[in-house]
Amino acid sequence: MGSTEDRHTTGTGRPTSRDVARLAGVSHTAVSFVFNGRAEGNLSLATQERIRQAAAHLGYRPDPVARGLRSRRTGVIGLVTDEIASSPFAGRLLRGAMETAWDSEHLVLTVDSGGDPAKEDAAVAELLDRRVDGIIYAAMSLRRVRVPEGLHRTHSVLANCLPEDNSLPAVIPAERAGGRTAARLLLDQGHQRIAVVGGLDDIASAERLRGFRDALRAEGITIPREWVVRTGGEISSGYEGAKRLLGEAAVDRRPTGIFCYNDRVAAGVLHAATRFGMAVPGDLSVVGYDDQEHMAAFLAPPLTTVALPHRVMGEAAARLLLDAIETGRTPPATTRRIACPVISRASVGPAPTP
Repeated sequence: MGSTEDRHTTGTGRPTSRDVARLAGVSHTAVSFVFNGRAEGNLSLATQERIRQAAAHLGYRPDPVARGLRSRRTGVIGLVTDEIASSPFAGRLLRGAMETAWDSEHLVLTVDSGGDPAKEDAAVAELLDRRVDGIIYAAMSLRRVRVPEGLHRTHSVLANCLPEDNSLPAVIPAERAGGRTAARLLLDQGHQRIAVVGGLDDIASAERLRGFRDALRAEGITIPREWVVRTGGEISSGYEGAKRLLGEAAVDRRPTGIFCYNDRVAAGVLHAATRFGMAVPGDLSVVGYDDQEHMAAFLAPPLTTVALPHRVMGEAAARLLLDAIETGRTPPATTRRIACPVISRASVGPAPTP
C-alpha cells in the first residue's frame, strides 16, 4: 500500500503535492521547487504558473510542519506580554508586530501572562516546545524586567521594557526626548511659567521630567520646586495636582502651562481648570502624554499630547527579530529608542499677556 502522499486525495481529503504534479503534468520535484522557493533558474515561468494554477484548482497548501522541518523554521514567532487584556495600548503594539510579521510570511502566537513570572516562564517554555522561530517579550508600561531564562535559547527582542541584566536587545519610547518635546510645545507659545503634574516612581516619569528640565534649562528658565507636583497617574491625580497649583495662588503667580504625566492626568487638570473658571487654552495651556485612544481626542478641549509610539515599537521589534531569524545572527543587546510624535489638537495656545 502506498503512503498518503502517493494516493490521490482530491475530493476526499487534503490534496497533496503529488496531486498537483499529476494535474499540472509535471514531476513531484517540480512542485517542490515552486513551493520551496527554488523554482528560479530550474523551471520556466510557464511551468511555474501551470503548477500554481493546479494548486489553486485543488486548494493545495504546503504542509507548514513539513516545510518547517526542511527549513528549520516554522513561520511562527511568539509574543509574550504582561497585560494585553487591560492595557489601552496593547492593540497598537500587537498590530504593529503582527502586520510586520505577516509581511514576512510569519504568524504571531500571543500569550498574556498577567505579569506572573511563573506563567511567563511556562509561556516561553511552551513557545519553545512549539519551535517558534523567535520571541518578542513586551511590557505594556515601560519598566525593567526579569528576563525569562528561555528567551536566551532562541532569537528574542524586548518591546517597551528593558532587561534587568542587559542581555537582550530592546525597543522603547524615547521618553527623555518626549519630555523635551512637551516642554517645547509650551515654550514655543511664549509660556515661561510652566508646571508638571502627575507621575509615578517609574522610568517614564523620571525620563520625561529630565527632558522637560533639559528644555527649560536651554532657555534659562527655572521654576519653583513646588511646581513639580508628583501625584500619580489617574484623573484624580491631575485634579488634585492642579488644585494645588491653581487654587492657592494669585492669578499672576499661577502657571500658564502644565505638562501632564499622561492623558488621564491631563483630564483631571482640565476639570480643575473649569472649576477655577480658567479657559483652556486662553488662560491655561495643557499638554498630555500617551495619546490614549477614546480619550485624548474627546476631552474638552481636545488634548494636544505627545504620543507613545506603541505601533511603531511593535513593528521595530518584529523587524529586528525577523532580521535575526533570516540571518541567523543574534542582534547586539542594544536599546533602540523610538521617537514620540506630537499630536496637535486644541489645548495649547499662546501664553496670556499680563
